[in-house]
Amino acid sequence: MSACIPTRHNRTSRSSRPPRASGVKRPHSPPPPRGGRFRIAGADLSASITVFLLAVPMSLGLAVAMDAPLEAGLISAAIGGIVAGLLGGTPLQVSGPSAGLTVVTAELIQIYGWRTTCAITIGAGLLQILLGSLRAARSALAVSPAIVHGTLAGIGVAIALAQLHIVLGGSPQSSAVANALALPDQLGRVSPAAPLIGVLTIAVLILWPRIPGEIGRAVRRIPAALAAVVTATAVAAIVAPSIARVDLPSWRSHALPEMPHGPVLALATAVFTVMLVASLESLLAAVAVDKLSADRAAERTAARPGSNATPAPAPAAPASAPALSPSPSVPAASLALPARRSDLDRELRAQGIANTLSGLVGGLAVSGGAVRSSANVRAGATGRASTVLHGVWVLLATGLLVTVLEWIPLAALAALVMMVGIQMVSFAHIRNVHRHHEFLVYGATITGVVLFGVLKGVAIGIAVAVAVALHRLARTRITVTDQGGQHLVVVRGQLTFLAVPRLSRTLGQLPQSGDAVVELDGFFMDHAAYEAIQDWSNAQTAHGGKVVFTGRSGGRIAEPASAAHSCCRPWTPWRNHHCHDEPGRTPGADHGPGEPSTGALPGNTHTTGIVDTTGRTSPTDRHTSHGTTHDAAHGASHGASHDTAPGTPDNAAAPDREPTPAVLLRPTGGNRLINGLSSFQRNTAPLVRDELARLAIEGQRPSQLFITCADSRLVTSMITASGPGDLFTVRNIGNLVPLPNAESGDHSVGAAIEYAVDVLKVESITVCGHSGCGAMQALLGAEPDQETPTTSLWRWLRHGLPSLKRMASRHHAWARISGRLPTDALEQLCLTNVVQQLDHLRAHESVARRLAEGTIQLHGMYFHVGEAQAYLLTEGASSGLELDEVFDRVDPGDVPGSGELERTGA
Repeated sequence: MSACIPTRHNRTSRSSRPPRASGVKRPHSPPPPRGGRFRIAGADLSASITVFLLAVPMSLGLAVAMDAPLEAGLISAAIGGIVAGLLGGTPLQVSGPSAGLTVVTAELIQIYGWRTTCAITIGAGLLQILLGSLRAARSALAVSPAIVHGTLAGIGVAIALAQLHIVLGGSPQSSAVANALALPDQLGRVSPAAPLIGVLTIAVLILWPRIPGEIGRAVRRIPAALAAVVTATAVAAIVAPSIARVDLPSWRSHALPEMPHGPVLALATAVFTVMLVASLESLLAAVAVDKLSADRAAERTAARPGSNATPAPAPAAPASAPALSPSPSVPAASLALPARRSDLDRELRAQGIANTLSGLVGGLAVSGGAVRSSANVRAGATGRASTVLHGVWVLLATGLLVTVLEWIPLAALAALVMMVGIQMVSFAHIRNVHRHHEFLVYGATITGVVLFGVLKGVAIGIAVAVAVALHRLARTRITVTDQGGQHLVVVRGQLTFLAVPRLSRTLGQLPQSGDAVVELDGFFMDHAAYEAIQDWSNAQTAHGGKVVFTGRSGGRIAEPASAAHSCCRPWTPWRNHHCHDEPGRTPGADHGPGEPSTGALPGNTHTTGIVDTTGRTSPTDRHTSHGTTHDAAHGASHGASHDTAPGTPDNAAAPDREPTPAVLLRPTGGNRLINGLSSFQRNTAPLVRDELARLAIEGQRPSQLFITCADSRLVTSMITASGPGDLFTVRNIGNLVPLPNAESGDHSVGAAIEYAVDVLKVESITVCGHSGCGAMQALLGAEPDQETPTTSLWRWLRHGLPSLKRMASRHHAWARISGRLPTDALEQLCLTNVVQQLDHLRAHESVARRLAEGTIQLHGMYFHVGEAQAYLLTEGASSGLELDEVFDRVDPGDVPGSGELERTGA
């Protein structure tokens, strides 16, 4: 949780923004277009054909599902592709008829007729333009994901129920409930032709992406939806020539919008409903396209020769993508595509313009679609040319392929749309909302949409979400434990005025002259709760009692705004915030709410640690309670609390936020050093002074020798949750351990090993490598037969050549990461180097002697910087036994044992 967000009155942050006319790109803006001309790449042309072949059957199917004119589906697909594609803020998103609006549009057509429905679409488009101009797109995404996904899932259920009737050869009813009630009667009078064609369509949709081998890779270039419809059309032409088919009326009879007729309030509600569903569907699809295109860009970057980037894991495709979207190989031309961030306000305006034009010419409502968009990205599109061309092909098809389209059976289109509806109920979304304890909101929204319609269902979902939030806010558990004369009061949950009566009653039952420790396990305290606790604390102290306030593992307890001093905590400088560099900041204002100085409520001067019955800090705690200890090797104020478990709020990373350009915040040269030292003296030194004074008297007694790379991203005190006196650290380029008899003028590593083993009597030695190591990358690029380099760097890197040979040798198994293989040769060498340096370590006489005595342990460790994840080499491999060299993942719940890193928390 970052507390360092500048306030609105911070003129420094405002004035430091780059002007619009400058060449600096603002964080939330997409990159400007590369040129004024509309460029068409070969990859865009092929991708546009793929999306066109997918869009035509889907557009017709959605028009059938809405009981709208079939040509209206093609019109909206063409306008969505051309207009939204040219003007939208998401270049790779493909717009067309909205699956989410299927139920809404069908109901509007039944109530008002087609021409008034077109007018409602125009009104919804104008409202979208207005909201986009007011920059309200991001606010639309503030709706709870459980409500959004519940709405789409409810619409999907309604779509599937309606289309099932067409697949069975009948006609859908007016609502989802009516369709469900009429289903038994429909099954009793089913005709065989339509169900067989529907089953065939569904079978091809499911099996087409799963065809194995070379044939499968070739045919998967054809969209599964197109393959299913073509197959069903061909079979129907032979075995069921009289089956109901698509009937495209003459363009002369095409209906245009008229002035709406009906109650004003009902029409306004209809316009708002169409706008809401279309906007949410488009914005969610835009966010999904951003993620998908970013993952594809990362994969392409990693695939380039000489790239050492770790490829991103395969993205989770939208719910409807697996069965309907193709997975062709990415053309080489698309390798130049950078990952772009959508301009959601521009996208919302473009959707509004497209809806306005579509309604004016008699088309369906338009929205961005996950199925078409994911197909576009996977087909290798590089820009908006693919989206626009797909709309052009659809426009041409409406005039040139009428005869071909009229061969398509309605049952095939209904089966296609039914699968779209089923896939809108995503099990991944269900698992996600269940994990976040939002399933009640999700289920209420689905039920409301199915039973009462979209708008009422959304209202029910919002009401349930508010009720759940209030219940969680009011649910505060208070327990009291007598610990031999001292009472431990544990308050779990948020402290609001709703909990004040119970809290006051519990605190009032404690002896007035007794000692108490109050553990506040929550992140919010309102003014009423704050005053209740403060009054009780003052009364308790006045009667001779001692009160200590603490949070679980140093967790932050928010105070009223007037009591909050500032934003910085002592370790924030390594996060590049440098709040202490802001002009006008006073030294006393740098204590954050999570620091010991604010852990006690105002008026109490007791320490913020868990104390024993004498009021002293527990002797089992080596460091100051809730203090922040620091590794002097990394400069001032960037360590991690020794007694705070990883994953707790105080040593969690800041949430996702756009980084401020370093040139605007970070001082350089001596100023940066002085500022850091000043921050240490002001914030951290008071917290660790007693501990360092004790260590100065007793001397150092570290339990471990930690050999790691000098890479600045590897903060040993942070990743091991250690503090002063814990680690004897040796850092060098490549975490290398030269052999004792190596011909080298540098003996610093050997001297450190000898001192740590023989003098300090460390109990374990850890060799820690990391991802993206520059030393290992340099070794990979070295020529095996080159002469001995003359530079100091290459003379040092010679000690890593045995690792390179080990990786190339057939006599050694390749090191692996548990659950996966190394991503590339660089990661393989980083892992192998750790194993090889452990072998070098065993060759040192002092280490070999202690190993023979059984008084020292060796550990291999690999830290993946991008994942912030530590891996430990299996104990057998660390001991030198001939076992698989596997690095096992260290999980947050792992408990250190005899064979793992002790005391560091790694």
